[in-house]
Amino acid sequence: MKYGYVRVSTRGQASKGNSLDDQRQQLMSAGADEVIEEQYTGTTMKRPAFDTLLKELKAGDTLMVTKLDRFARSAATGSQLIESLLHRGVRVNILNMGEVSDTPQGKLMLQILLAFAEFERDMIVERTQAGKAIARTKAGFREGRPPISAKRKENAAHLILDVHHSYKEVEAETGLSRSTIIRAVRARRKREAEQQEGLSD
Repeated sequence: MKYGYVRVSTRGQASKGNSLDDQRQQLMSAGADEVIEEQYTGTTMKRPAFDTLLKELKAGDTLMVTKLDRFARSAATGSQLIESLLHRGVRVNILNMGEVSDTPQGKLMLQILLAFAEFERDMIVERTQAGKAIARTKAGFREGRPPISAKRKENAAHLILDVHHSYKEVEAETGLSRSTIIRAVRARRKREAEQQEGLSD
Protein backbone atom coordinates (compact mmCIF):
# COMPACT_ATOMS: atom_id res chain seq x y z
CA MET A 1 0.00 0.00 0.00
CA LYS A 2 1.02 3.57 -0.69
CA TYR A 3 -0.23 5.87 2.07
CA GLY A 4 -0.25 9.61 1.63
CA TYR A 5 -0.22 11.96 4.62
CA VAL A 6 -1.35 15.58 4.41
CA ARG A 7 -1.20 18.09 7.24
CA VAL A 8 -2.03 21.76 7.72
CA SER A 9 -2.39 23.94 10.77
CA THR A 10 -5.92 24.80 11.89
CA ARG A 11 -5.28 28.37 10.77
CA GLY A 12 -5.48 27.25 7.17
CA GLN A 13 -2.15 27.45 5.33
CA ALA A 14 -3.97 28.49 2.19
CA SER A 15 -0.79 29.25 0.26
CA LYS A 16 -0.47 27.46 -3.06
CA GLY A 17 0.68 23.87 -2.64
CA ASN A 18 0.11 23.72 1.11
CA SER A 19 -3.67 23.42 1.41
CA LEU A 20 -5.24 20.03 2.14
CA ASP A 21 -6.71 19.88 -1.36
CA ASP A 22 -3.38 20.74 -3.02
CA GLN A 23 -1.45 18.16 -0.99
CA ARG A 24 -4.09 15.49 -1.53
CA GLN A 25 -4.08 16.08 -5.30
CA GLN A 26 -0.28 15.86 -5.50
CA LEU A 27 -0.23 12.60 -3.55
CA MET A 28 -3.04 11.02 -5.56
CA SER A 29 -1.28 12.01 -8.79
CA ALA A 30 1.90 10.36 -7.45
CA GLY A 31 0.03 7.08 -6.90
CA ALA A 32 -1.17 7.15 -3.30
CA ASP A 33 -3.77 4.43 -2.60
CA GLU A 34 -5.07 6.15 0.52
CA VAL A 35 -4.59 9.67 1.90
CA ILE A 36 -4.76 10.45 5.61
CA GLU A 37 -5.50 14.08 6.52
CA GLU A 38 -4.77 15.94 9.73
CA GLN A 39 -4.83 19.44 11.19
CA TYR A 40 -3.01 20.73 14.24
CA THR A 41 -1.91 24.11 15.51
CA GLY A 42 1.65 25.35 15.72
CA THR A 43 1.53 25.05 19.52
CA THR A 44 1.15 21.26 19.60
CA MET A 45 2.65 18.28 17.83
CA LYS A 46 -0.10 15.83 18.78
CA ARG A 47 -0.87 13.94 15.57
CA PRO A 48 -3.18 11.01 16.39
CA ALA A 49 -3.93 10.17 12.74
CA PHE A 50 -0.23 10.17 11.82
CA ASP A 51 0.73 8.14 14.90
CA THR A 52 -1.95 5.57 14.03
CA LEU A 53 -0.67 5.39 10.45
CA LEU A 54 2.90 4.79 11.64
CA LYS A 55 1.72 1.79 13.66
CA GLU A 56 -0.17 0.35 10.68
CA LEU A 57 2.66 0.62 8.14
CA LYS A 58 4.13 -2.76 7.18
CA ALA A 59 7.20 -3.90 5.27
CA GLY A 60 6.65 -3.12 1.59
CA ASP A 61 4.36 -0.14 2.26
CA THR A 62 5.24 3.41 1.23
CA LEU A 63 4.64 6.61 3.19
CA MET A 64 4.21 9.61 0.91
CA VAL A 65 4.28 13.31 1.78
CA THR A 66 4.61 16.42 -0.36
CA LYS A 67 7.38 17.94 1.77
CA LEU A 68 9.51 16.87 4.73
CA ASP A 69 7.91 19.49 6.99
CA ARG A 70 4.50 17.84 6.59
CA PHE A 71 5.46 15.28 9.25
CA ALA A 72 8.56 16.73 10.92
CA ARG A 73 9.44 20.09 12.45
CA SER A 74 13.13 19.67 11.59
CA ALA A 75 15.45 17.68 9.37
CA ALA A 76 16.77 15.98 12.52
CA THR A 77 13.40 14.55 13.59
CA GLY A 78 12.53 13.77 9.99
CA SER A 79 15.71 11.82 9.36
CA GLN A 80 15.26 9.84 12.60
CA LEU A 81 11.72 8.88 11.62
CA ILE A 82 12.74 7.93 8.09
CA GLU A 83 15.61 5.81 9.37
CA SER A 84 13.27 3.91 11.72
CA LEU A 85 10.80 3.30 8.87
CA LEU A 86 13.55 2.01 6.57
CA HIS A 87 14.58 -0.48 9.25
CA ARG A 88 10.99 -1.76 9.19
CA GLY A 89 11.08 -2.14 5.41
CA VAL A 90 8.86 0.89 4.75
CA ARG A 91 9.73 3.25 1.92
CA VAL A 92 9.35 7.01 2.24
CA ASN A 93 8.57 9.21 -0.74
CA ILE A 94 9.03 12.96 -0.22
CA LEU A 95 7.62 14.34 -3.46
CA ASN A 96 9.80 17.46 -3.68
CA MET A 97 12.97 15.49 -2.83
CA GLY A 98 12.57 11.91 -3.99
CA GLU A 99 12.08 8.39 -2.66
CA VAL A 100 14.05 7.16 0.34
CA SER A 101 14.34 3.38 0.35
CA ASP A 102 16.78 0.64 1.37
CA THR A 103 18.75 1.07 -1.85
CA PRO A 104 22.06 2.84 -2.60
CA GLN A 105 20.10 5.86 -3.91
CA GLY A 106 17.77 5.83 -0.93
CA LYS A 107 20.63 5.57 1.54
CA LEU A 108 22.31 8.51 -0.19
CA MET A 109 19.13 10.55 0.24
CA LEU A 110 19.05 9.66 3.93
CA GLN A 111 22.69 10.68 4.35
CA ILE A 112 21.90 14.03 2.73
CA LEU A 113 19.04 14.49 5.21
CA LEU A 114 21.27 13.53 8.15
CA ALA A 115 23.98 15.96 6.95
CA PHE A 116 21.40 18.71 6.62
CA ALA A 117 20.09 17.89 10.10
CA GLU A 118 23.60 18.29 11.53
CA PHE A 119 23.99 21.58 9.65
CA GLU A 120 20.63 22.72 11.02
CA ARG A 121 21.69 21.94 14.62
CA ASP A 122 25.04 23.73 14.13
CA MET A 123 23.29 26.83 12.79
CA ILE A 124 20.95 26.90 15.80
CA VAL A 125 23.92 26.67 18.17
CA GLU A 126 25.78 29.37 16.24
CA ARG A 127 22.78 31.74 16.32
CA THR A 128 22.28 31.10 20.04
CA GLN A 129 25.93 31.81 20.83
CA ALA A 130 25.90 34.96 18.66
CA GLY A 131 22.75 36.18 20.43
CA LYS A 132 24.30 35.63 23.84
CA ALA A 133 27.51 37.40 22.80
CA ILE A 134 25.49 40.46 21.77
CA ALA A 135 23.36 40.31 24.92
CA ARG A 136 26.46 40.20 27.15
CA THR A 137 27.53 43.60 25.83
CA LYS A 138 24.30 45.20 27.08
CA ALA A 139 23.89 46.66 30.55
CA GLY A 140 21.89 44.52 32.94
CA PHE A 141 22.52 41.26 31.07
CA ARG A 142 21.91 38.17 33.19
CA GLU A 143 22.68 34.62 32.06
CA GLY A 144 19.88 32.06 32.22
CA ARG A 145 16.15 32.45 32.69
CA PRO A 146 14.76 35.84 33.72
CA PRO A 147 14.00 36.04 37.46
CA ILE A 148 10.42 35.48 38.61
CA SER A 149 8.97 38.58 40.25
CA ALA A 150 8.13 38.52 43.95
CA LYS A 151 4.61 39.64 43.08
CA ARG A 152 3.98 36.54 40.95
CA LYS A 153 5.26 34.26 43.68
CA GLU A 154 3.22 36.02 46.35
CA ASN A 155 0.13 35.70 44.17
CA ALA A 156 0.76 31.95 43.75
CA ALA A 157 1.07 31.51 47.54
CA HIS A 158 -2.13 33.56 48.01
CA LEU A 159 -4.06 31.29 45.59
CA ILE A 160 -2.92 28.19 47.47
CA LEU A 161 -3.26 29.39 51.07
CA ASP A 162 -6.13 31.88 50.90
CA VAL A 163 -8.22 30.91 47.88
CA HIS A 164 -7.51 27.19 48.37
CA HIS A 165 -6.82 26.41 44.72
CA SER A 166 -5.01 23.17 43.91
CA TYR A 167 -1.38 23.24 42.77
CA LYS A 168 -2.49 22.15 39.31
CA GLU A 169 -4.93 25.07 39.07
CA VAL A 170 -2.29 27.56 40.21
CA GLU A 171 0.23 26.17 37.71
CA ALA A 172 -2.26 26.73 34.90
CA GLU A 173 -3.29 30.19 36.12
CA THR A 174 0.17 31.62 36.86
CA GLY A 175 2.39 29.74 34.42
CA LEU A 176 4.78 28.93 37.27
CA SER A 177 6.23 25.49 37.88
CA ARG A 178 5.04 23.42 40.83
CA SER A 179 8.46 23.61 42.51
CA THR A 180 8.38 27.43 42.31
CA ILE A 181 4.87 27.52 43.80
CA ILE A 182 5.88 25.15 46.61
CA ARG A 183 8.86 27.37 47.48
CA ALA A 184 6.60 30.45 47.46
CA VAL A 185 4.14 28.76 49.82
CA ARG A 186 6.94 27.69 52.18
CA ALA A 187 8.43 31.20 52.14
CA ARG A 188 5.11 32.77 53.08
CA ARG A 189 4.46 30.24 55.83
CA LYS A 190 7.93 30.91 57.21
CA ARG A 191 7.32 34.69 57.19
CA GLU A 192 3.98 34.25 58.93
CA ALA A 193 5.53 31.96 61.55
CA GLU A 194 8.30 34.48 62.23
CA GLN A 195 5.74 37.27 62.55
CA GLN A 196 3.77 35.22 65.06
CA GLU A 197 6.92 34.57 67.08
CA GLY A 198 7.67 38.29 67.08
CA LEU A 199 4.18 39.10 68.37
CA SER A 200 4.44 36.50 71.15
CA ASP A 201 7.72 38.02 72.32
